[in-house]
Amino acid sequence: MCVCIYLYSPLTVSVRKIFQVVISPGYGPFLGRIFPLLLTCIMASQNIDDAKKSKLYASSPLEGKDDVEEKMESGYEAYTKIVNGLSEREAHDALIGTVSRNMQQYEEITMGLMYIILTDSSLASKAYRDLTFISRDGLNLVWNRFSQMINERFSRMNETVKKQVLWFAKEMVKNSVTGVDNVISALVKQVAGGDVSPKNLWLAETLLDLLSENRAWLDKFPVLMAMVLYTYLRVIEDHASPMFANLRQKEVDFCIQLLRGKFMDCCKIGRDLIRLLQNVARIPEFEKLWRDMIHKPQSLSPQFTGIKQLLQQRTPPKYLACRLTPEIEKKIIFFTSKVKFGQQKRYQDWFQRQYLNTPESQSLRCDLIRYICCNIHPSNEILSSEIIQRWAVIGWLLTTCTSNVAASNAKLALFYDWLLFNPARGNIMDIEPGILVMHHSMRSHPAITATLLDFLCRIMPNFYPPFEPQIRQGVMSALRFILEKRVLSTLAPLLVNPKLDKELRAMIKENFSEFCQAEVKTPKDAIAPDSLEVEVNNLDSPTEKVLSPLDAAFSDDDDEERKISPTKPVDVFFKLTKEEEEIDVKPFLENLDGDIKEICQHLLNQKDADVEEQCETVENLCSVILRSEDFDSDVAEPLAQFLCGLYNNHLTGQMLPDEINTESMEDSLGKPLFVIFRNLSQGNEEGTCPIQLLTLACVLYEKHTNIGYSLLYFLYGSTRLRDENKLHVYEEVCKNTDSGDLISCLVKDFRACQEEDVNLLCFLVPPVYTHFAEITVPNTDLLETIVSCIDSTQLQTLICRIMQGDVQMFKKETLARVVEATLKWETFEQYCVWQLLSAHDIEVEHLLPVVSKLRYKDHPEAIASLLLMLKMERASPELLKPMLLRSFDNCDQFTTSLLSHWVVQDEQLLADIFKQMLLKSTSVAKRLRQRQNLKQQHPTPDQLLGHLNNLRLTAAIKQTMFFSQEALLQGLQHLQHSCSEAQKTKFSDMFELLDVIEDLSRTTRSRVAKRSPSYSSPKSKKQILADESTSESDQDDELVKPKGSKKRKKSTALGSDSD
Repeated sequence: MCVCIYLYSPLTVSVRKIFQVVISPGYGPFLGRIFPLLLTCIMASQNIDDAKKSKLYASSPLEGKDDVEEKMESGYEAYTKIVNGLSEREAHDALIGTVSRNMQQYEEITMGLMYIILTDSSLASKAYRDLTFISRDGLNLVWNRFSQMINERFSRMNETVKKQVLWFAKEMVKNSVTGVDNVISALVKQVAGGDVSPKNLWLAETLLDLLSENRAWLDKFPVLMAMVLYTYLRVIEDHASPMFANLRQKEVDFCIQLLRGKFMDCCKIGRDLIRLLQNVARIPEFEKLWRDMIHKPQSLSPQFTGIKQLLQQRTPPKYLACRLTPEIEKKIIFFTSKVKFGQQKRYQDWFQRQYLNTPESQSLRCDLIRYICCNIHPSNEILSSEIIQRWAVIGWLLTTCTSNVAASNAKLALFYDWLLFNPARGNIMDIEPGILVMHHSMRSHPAITATLLDFLCRIMPNFYPPFEPQIRQGVMSALRFILEKRVLSTLAPLLVNPKLDKELRAMIKENFSEFCQAEVKTPKDAIAPDSLEVEVNNLDSPTEKVLSPLDAAFSDDDDEERKISPTKPVDVFFKLTKEEEEIDVKPFLENLDGDIKEICQHLLNQKDADVEEQCETVENLCSVILRSEDFDSDVAEPLAQFLCGLYNNHLTGQMLPDEINTESMEDSLGKPLFVIFRNLSQGNEEGTCPIQLLTLACVLYEKHTNIGYSLLYFLYGSTRLRDENKLHVYEEVCKNTDSGDLISCLVKDFRACQEEDVNLLCFLVPPVYTHFAEITVPNTDLLETIVSCIDSTQLQTLICRIMQGDVQMFKKETLARVVEATLKWETFEQYCVWQLLSAHDIEVEHLLPVVSKLRYKDHPEAIASLLLMLKMERASPELLKPMLLRSFDNCDQFTTSLLSHWVVQDEQLLADIFKQMLLKSTSVAKRLRQRQNLKQQHPTPDQLLGHLNNLRLTAAIKQTMFFSQEALLQGLQHLQHSCSEAQKTKFSDMFELLDVIEDLSRTTRSRVAKRSPSYSSPKSKKQILADESTSESDQDDELVKPKGSKKRKKSTALGSDSD
């Protein structure tokens, strides 16, 4: 024992020396007895010499310090000796004198100051000032060593050291230190994909805050900016849980700012930018970006021509590499360059346990496949050796995937470079793994080959339908290039194979007939395996991006051929797995103390117990919180995270019972979290919420996106049961959150609700629109959220609630503005709005300001709905005026259709209105010519004549004698006298109608004159018309409403004016 202690008593002595002694020849029998003693000695030595323990890294007892840390400690000791007992000025002079001697002294002091910065936050600022003061190379040595430490050992650093690393990086960025972009690049690479551990989330958020605060600096480094964008676009997918809503929104806002502000710099990413944007396309901000990329590409940048431009651009390997941490990258390189076939399983199992053992980590498979395809290009020596090939690693990643979505994305990642492949610019190594996975899997795992071939057939028409010809050409070019480079000598054995299902073979023949010429014959002695049935139920649809996982383990090429048993259908390979993971709340529990921690531990133990027992425990928790005088946000944050994680399943899925009655509502509201809401809303007056519970509720609201609508549901549900209005509590919570804006919170909560329970959203519409009417009724975002998710049944329910007087969703004061905002929405959403609007008793006159904004081809939903509403109204000057101000070309049928209906209903009334407008139009035209800037409020002669001419050509006019009405003729005759020659030529058909009617009138007058000598002459009639026009032209801008119309006399002769 004394010998062992002597060997290891100095901690600087390597443990390996002890093991060398123990395992030397002749010590074998002694090993079993001495080894426990050795470990005891090691632990004792550690306890004796704590001063030698690493301050930088979380090292194990068997691991010594690395060279960099020893140099830093040595430099720290040298720095301390120099400055000890000196004033700041004297210390500076001494340091300058020391570092000026030689490079070795400069490096030593620099490393010592870095050590202080990383290990002592209280002295970090002073050490950084000294570091910049003594620098002789612009901190080049600093950022070089700093980047090296981050790349090699960041994951092993202590948490306090990591915080100082970010602080150090931030200070260098603020001071624009040359080369600090390499430090940020190394930190960005440490943000792991598929990892939602608190440590990784902290790094992602802290680094994001650093970059957001220094956007101007980031813009100077386009490559780094593209790398940052690639990283955060990728991890947004991992942060889909409501638990990470705040971080995710930060990431979305940051990425949108980069894409909108520096789009062409972002385009340096290449085609993988499209792939990442696909994964986040359902987020509203990215949905709008997609619309601009497709329909208005040059609004993003004048140099951007469209999506095809990006898809044709190969992604540089450095961007793909940034999505693997240095540790993972090293292991994948080792995997594909050192591990031999047959020895890979233990490495695969270790890698699976270490990096791919959670549901969130499944998204990492896409990053790995893209990296292997585009970055790892083995030499001919490795290709001809026993080293495991890339296709085998990718096959293992595909077969062990436990997430449907991740498996679909993984297949897309495998074939992504095929889609618009160009042999002139493409690399055979990018597409080789895809064909070899299918080729080598055909014998041992035909299901893998079948599903990949099926995916390849379906992706061509479905990836982006407008580009189907180009994508089909790209895939065919890739296959030709594979044959040209002799990756495979022929594709026929792969594409024409009896193991494939008949339907799949037909699909392959339809898409790849060029490569299916040779028939593959089964030997007579061999028994043909049963056909592999590939289900075509859209599980593999590239548009849905959902692929079922494969349960089989991947094996080598020379495995024995396996037959597919007909008793075990292939849907074993497509077994659906549960996507949701139980959230680990123990880390949050560790951050609590006292009675609160004890109660939370009890809640954790009660998780599977009766709900009533859990509610009682939460009631006790509320009592403890209310008695606590020092309960603040620091305590509330871990408690809120614990509760959200523990009761996450209570906050997701359907919350509203199918049948709403007192009993079902009480059951639905009897959840543990709702106990907190009940205690929060005990007060009878507004502003009386207990401050402790209000603090907890606000933190809960920020930590889980579903808390907001759950609180609304509880408050309204309990209101229905107890006839007490408690919705002011929700308003109080919103005021104390980060946004502080009630309407923003409502919109956010309704959007979260629509993702989980649309029926609940409809249930909440009446109380929200009633209690918060002033802010909800004019808000279009809230309305869009509602109509974007409801179906016809839910729409019917809302209409019934409106007609019963339970809710009012529109008011006349804001109606026109709201309707104008809906013109950009989807068709069904707009029809829902018009249906809801029709259920209200709002006069159609309040919609007239919208008429001028409507374009016949662009807004068919609004025009059709408004036309049907106007059809129910009686013609009037107020309604007719905005219709006649519209264009009268043949493409716009809105005004003509409405006039056709009104002329059939009451032609005399319509004629009287037109007469007033025709008489007034001449003075209107004159004022418009005199005052060019005068806003047009009345129809011009051209507009009146144009609409009348369109009406003349309709079928409806044949059922009436509208153009024989005396009032209309008087107006037309008056207008004819003031028209220019150009107008008379343009509307000659209309004025010819007057001549025909005038001829008929003369004939009628001559007959009447024989019987009635007192008949007035045409001259006197013209004088009367002139008098009328004079009086009409002097009227104010408002038109005089015509007198009540009389019933048209069917016996009246055409053009007769004998009355």
